[in-house]
Amino acid sequence: MSTFDHDNFEDDFEGDSSPRRDRNEEIERYKELLRRGGNGLKSIEALEEIISYYFEKEKYDDALTFASQLVEFAPYSSEALMRKGMILNNLFRYAEALECYNHAITLNPNDSDLYINRGITLDNSNRNDEALLDFEKALILNPGDTEALLNKAVILEKLERFDEALEILKFLVKEEPNNPDVWFELAFCYDLMDMIEDSLLCYNKHIDLDPYNFNAWYNKGIVLNRLCEHDRSIDSYDMAIAIKENFPAAYYNKGNVFAMQGKLNEAVECYKQTLRFEPKDVPALHNLGNAYEEIENYTEAIKCFTLAIRYDTTHYESYFGRGSCYDAMEQYRKALTDYNRAVEICRDYPELWYAKADAEFNLGKMKECILSYKMVVQLDPNNFEAWYDYGDTLYAMGYAKEGLKALTRSIELNSKFAESLYSKAKVLFVLEKYVEAVESLKAAFELNPGLRLKLDTDFKGIKSIKEFSSILQQ
Repeated sequence: MSTFDHDNFEDDFEGDSSPRRDRNEEIERYKELLRRGGNGLKSIEALEEIISYYFEKEKYDDALTFASQLVEFAPYSSEALMRKGMILNNLFRYAEALECYNHAITLNPNDSDLYINRGITLDNSNRNDEALLDFEKALILNPGDTEALLNKAVILEKLERFDEALEILKFLVKEEPNNPDVWFELAFCYDLMDMIEDSLLCYNKHIDLDPYNFNAWYNKGIVLNRLCEHDRSIDSYDMAIAIKENFPAAYYNKGNVFAMQGKLNEAVECYKQTLRFEPKDVPALHNLGNAYEEIENYTEAIKCFTLAIRYDTTHYESYFGRGSCYDAMEQYRKALTDYNRAVEICRDYPELWYAKADAEFNLGKMKECILSYKMVVQLDPNNFEAWYDYGDTLYAMGYAKEGLKALTRSIELNSKFAESLYSKAKVLFVLEKYVEAVESLKAAFELNPGLRLKLDTDFKGIKSIKEFSSILQQ
């Protein structure tokens, strides 16, 4: 039995109208009224005020406590169940949120807002087809509901039904030209459709309406970068960071633009800022390692790659990066260990096999080296340099005919690559195909006269073979 004083509730609930009182104080008064006990309409209103306050402040655990009390006060209120469902959704407790919405819909099946909110939670649960059905149900109940239309467009984007999404968004910008959310989503849709110029125009329109949306500045930076307007892209990321300092993704993308421009010291500082907010960000650690490697600070690069591997033992790119640093430091055994680990994780990356082959060559592991080069040309059959290294190594191992085939393939892919022509001449010389060897040498020297300096070393006894006299006299 309630002991709540209904006679005095009105005075207590309205409170002091003094401007000195703020909302925090009012919420405390409402909470005190609830502690004193009571039910009925005024208690429900007090609970709704408290729930709204905590929801706006993003204090969802507190909001849930009072939302649960509200449902106890009004167990047959679809509105109370919807409020609780919305809070559970924001707490990522999607299954419980859906239970609330389902119960609410049985109580009030014609409330379009229930279907919209359930659709949002289904969307968050990656149940896109079901979410789409809910938004369509909301539109049947309320055909002019712009929130349902906007959410439907978002789902259609996720389902890659971009033309349908675009049609809805174009309709919405005509209906609500001053709605920044619609311009934002239209910009994003154009971006997904690779209509970059249109995307940029829409982001600019959104920013005109909502200049402090850091996500819009961030997305605009991405679009500008795709348009190769790198300096303007950096300016957009700076605006996003100015609005929201704790924005690691903006620092990360800004770092990537600097790295692309070759401004590696600036890139390093950006990646460090990213890691200040997210110290276990593997892509940021990896890219910081890459930047250090580019400026030949291999010690710091190795530290970054090692941390990235600690946080993600399957990050083959960081094994590759660390191996490259060891390679540059001529620590070939350590390099090969990292390359082998990377290959275990990712076997279809030709650049990785190429680095592995080079390390094996430097360690004198010639048989393994040949197998690795063979993997490179299988994965990247148009890589003329790999065919050259493969052929030259086969020749060095005594497989002259196989080497000749590989070198010939390299020349077919790039007839201007002097090294392949020169190595082909070496093989032809060993096979005593002197006329063909001379032609290959002539072509090589025409492209790179400096190769003549190697002639005496690589072609033993050449001076006694008449077919080479013309070359020797030049």
